[in-house]
Amino acid sequence: MLWAMPRIARLDGLDELLEKQLSVVSRAQLLTLGMTDKAMQYRVRAGGPWQVLLPGVYLSASGTPRLLQKEMAALLYAGPGSLITGPMALLHHSIRSRSGPDVIDVLVPAERQRQSAGFARLQRTARMPVRIASSGPVRLALVPRAVADTVRQLTSLKDVRAVVADAVQLGRCTVSELAHELSSGPVRGSATFRSVLAEVADGIRSTAEGDLRDLIRTARLPMPLFNPSLYLGDTFLAKPDAWWPDAGVAAEVDSLEWHLSPEHWDRTRRRHDLMGAAGIVPLHFSPHDIRTTPATVIKTIREALESALNRPPLPIRTIPCPTSALQIR
Repeated sequence: MLWAMPRIARLDGLDELLEKQLSVVSRAQLLTLGMTDKAMQYRVRAGGPWQVLLPGVYLSASGTPRLLQKEMAALLYAGPGSLITGPMALLHHSIRSRSGPDVIDVLVPAERQRQSAGFARLQRTARMPVRIASSGPVRLALVPRAVADTVRQLTSLKDVRAVVADAVQLGRCTVSELAHELSSGPVRGSATFRSVLAEVADGIRSTAEGDLRDLIRTARLPMPLFNPSLYLGDTFLAKPDAWWPDAGVAAEVDSLEWHLSPEHWDRTRRRHDLMGAAGIVPLHFSPHDIRTTPATVIKTIREALESALNRPPLPIRTIPCPTSALQIR
């Protein structure tokens, strides 16, 4: 039995390569270093010190692989120049997505004939990004491309809103960058992305604000401006979620998390004091209100608009959200 075992010799450069690649290595790399297939198979045998992560890609450890190690394996399997995109790339950019870490999307050149395997889902494209990001040795698509590749997989309007709004609200990318990605990418599967991006261009900054917009449209109420800046003379008053300038009515969608912070509560109170002193009628709704009691929300808005329209216009200067002038094609 001892004679049947392959001789395990120390290969020059192997330790350095494993350290650089998070203990993940490909068969092609091992062959280049001089390791035989027989020696590889001995390492990944049942109970052996190594394990197979993907076809021809090994982890030089027997425990549960970390997420970064799986990403490294997906890149090695996909080949040179490949990039992590989709929900996994968004995770690196601190943007939430409903998709879990079970599948790793990888961009590869269109001419590369390699199929998806295991947790690696290969996306062949003729638009390989020139500029990239990285997390250690893991290569990533930039936010606009990762957002576009993610939302084309999503079927829920709410989920698409959450991804797009988060990317813009957190300052990870601009609406213009997303619009460019939309126009450059495939038309198939882009309808919801196009619709949500148009909302964001109108000033929508969260899923709850999008739900409020849908509710207003369904009830055939006058459509407000979203996230404009309000001034009394040169004094900045507020940037409400929704604003009806003719009536002087503002609506805000207040989440529970917002009010859990004393600093946010004080900021909200001061903003409301300024708006109230200027004659603005502020309305407040929670995301739960919008989802569960839409009739009450609509009734409140309608009554406020009807009442406020009977008074003289307020001397409020309104500056629309900068993105509202963008045309999404």
